[in-house]
Amino acid sequence: MNEQKLASLVNEMTLDEKIAQLTQLATPFFKGASDGGQITGPMAEMGISDETIGNAGSVLGASGAKEVKNIQRKHLEDNRLGIPLLVMSDIVHGYKTIFPVPLAIGCSWDLELAEKSAEIAAREASASGVHVTFAPMVDLVRDPRWGRVMESTGEDPYLNSEFARAFVRGFQGDDLTNETNRVAACVKHFAAYGAAEGGRDYNTVDMSERELRESYLPAYKAALDEGCEMVMTAFNTVFGIPATGNKKLMRSILREEMGFDGVLISDWGAVKEMIPHGVAEDEKEAALKALTAGVDIEMMTAAYVRYLKVLVEESQVDEALIDEAVLRILTLKEKLGLFENPYRGADEELEKEVVMSSAHREAARELAGKSAVLLKNEGVLPLRKEQNIALIGPFADSGDILGPWSWLGSKEDAVTVKEGFLQKIDGAKLTVSGGSDIETISEEQIQEALESARDADIIVLALGEDSEMSGEAGCRADIRLPEAQLELIQRMKQLGKPIVSVLFNGRPLDLHGVWDETDAVLEAWYPGTEGGAAITDLLYGDVNPSGRLAMSFPYSAGQIPVYYNHYNTGRPKGAPDAQERYVSQYLDIPNSPLFPFGYGLSYTEFTYSGMKLSSEKMTCDQPLNLTLTVTNSGTVAGEEVVQLYVRDVSGEVVRPLKELKAFEKICLEPGESKEVGFTLIEEQLRYHHSDLSFRSDRGTFIAYIGGNSRDVMEASFKLEK
Repeated sequence: MNEQKLASLVNEMTLDEKIAQLTQLATPFFKGASDGGQITGPMAEMGISDETIGNAGSVLGASGAKEVKNIQRKHLEDNRLGIPLLVMSDIVHGYKTIFPVPLAIGCSWDLELAEKSAEIAAREASASGVHVTFAPMVDLVRDPRWGRVMESTGEDPYLNSEFARAFVRGFQGDDLTNETNRVAACVKHFAAYGAAEGGRDYNTVDMSERELRESYLPAYKAALDEGCEMVMTAFNTVFGIPATGNKKLMRSILREEMGFDGVLISDWGAVKEMIPHGVAEDEKEAALKALTAGVDIEMMTAAYVRYLKVLVEESQVDEALIDEAVLRILTLKEKLGLFENPYRGADEELEKEVVMSSAHREAARELAGKSAVLLKNEGVLPLRKEQNIALIGPFADSGDILGPWSWLGSKEDAVTVKEGFLQKIDGAKLTVSGGSDIETISEEQIQEALESARDADIIVLALGEDSEMSGEAGCRADIRLPEAQLELIQRMKQLGKPIVSVLFNGRPLDLHGVWDETDAVLEAWYPGTEGGAAITDLLYGDVNPSGRLAMSFPYSAGQIPVYYNHYNTGRPKGAPDAQERYVSQYLDIPNSPLFPFGYGLSYTEFTYSGMKLSSEKMTCDQPLNLTLTVTNSGTVAGEEVVQLYVRDVSGEVVRPLKELKAFEKICLEPGESKEVGFTLIEEQLRYHHSDLSFRSDRGTFIAYIGGNSRDVMEASFKLEK
């Protein structure tokens, strides 16, 4: 169906049918769903008529090939013009085969595996009838108190942009129309949701437009440049106006400047939430502001259904605005081939074959192994097969390692740490004890744990946050481990045995009481379905840790926000450990994070040497080549992430002390050396000036290369124009 035919279809539709196309309803509203007709509570209060349901444009949360086909079949029977439903769901980091949470994937610095994880998620989801996933989330994050940092890939605009591109490629492929094993991606949350004040979900965001453009918009733009089909609005304010009703943000920046002509959808209930925000007196005004701002689909509130027709009749809304929104939705349906095949991809037999296949689980295991970050190791790792192990802690035998946005993931399908150890133990003794619950501990639990560990050579503590302690609405002011688990560590130390801590969590934590009290710390995040197997691969050295932090770990919550690419001040602190008055510092804690962006240990050592620049000058037409040699100076093969940072020493506005510009992941055998090279071009030195123009300045720059944002070699050069 070409554009002309789609336009003709819009002309055939009544105003009520058009408005229904702009309405997204959850699965229980639809005939054919297993829970169809069970409308209670807030859903019942929406007052959605059967006519609206029969003409609705999309369904939220449906899955399973059989159910989706039933819903679509019943819908087409009732729809006068035979317009199929779009099926949308939250496939954030896996459909049924769950990969590590996105923050963990960011720590892999592995774009190919990230793309593969999205491709596998799309393959499983599409066979189960899903057309659109609400991913990737590319919000830049600097406050680990915010629960949704686990959905992001971290604190750096460049790294986030690269992962945004990778996820979109994985979900959508090269030909969304003909590749029915792919799904349309929806980048979220536009814009700056990750900057919520106080790290509190749904809270106010207030920043300059220059900062918005400099740090927060690049990753969204990268996803759109990769062809992302949809955008979701954020819950927060931008420029003092909720994003869902923000005409400047959506019409001027998103559509005109960024060139986005796809479908814009509100987040759940965000249209109606303009009322408590205080920018709409009632649902009628909320509907007017959302449509005027360019929101095509209202998710799970009924302001459009109730008031758009009235607004048209009162000449407050031009029906042409509704037509353009409907046309964008129909165009996406056409691109997905739904008019020709409304059951696109849904296949019960294929679903059985691909969902949770052994190949998919193996890929999840590989990515989990590359996403974990070794933060400390005082010579106790890797473990030896002959060592007797005491595995203790609330995550020792828990399937709650998938993360809060795993949706269809099953804890029962997850490989626990205990099961991972049982795959490795060969003749040695493994004892397992809970030691404590997530937030409570009893003397009985402690005594059981002490008994389990008495004859062990080494204690492995499996600690962390319950999955409900992070994710949406999972914000925490105190980001230490719960006191019960810190007490467990202290009681285990009484035995005088080496202790390894393995952490399961969705955010960087304040690790006091963990890193300083145990001999090794492995940050496993929520590693997904194959988590336990991947963790024991790492603990025994079958896989050498290669994860590097995509988000800084604070020394204390009192530092937040703490991030590597911060600005200097007029009174900068001198030496990191120096205490001097009248400079920008704390009197009681360091300024620096406990573990910086890009940090991570290995079972081998990497030595950097011989950094060279092709010239001391670069111009718009003459790039700068940077090289250095990286040597594996240890005894085992390992992967290193070589990171290039740049500082603009003097700008028209203040510039970050370091900015990531490129990275390369290399694998070296023991004793092997490799020359690593980067090319810098003038475009990479551009930034947003005070007038919002995007350009570079002549002057001095410093290039830094190293294994993290702190430990680097450096050399200076000049940009001439």
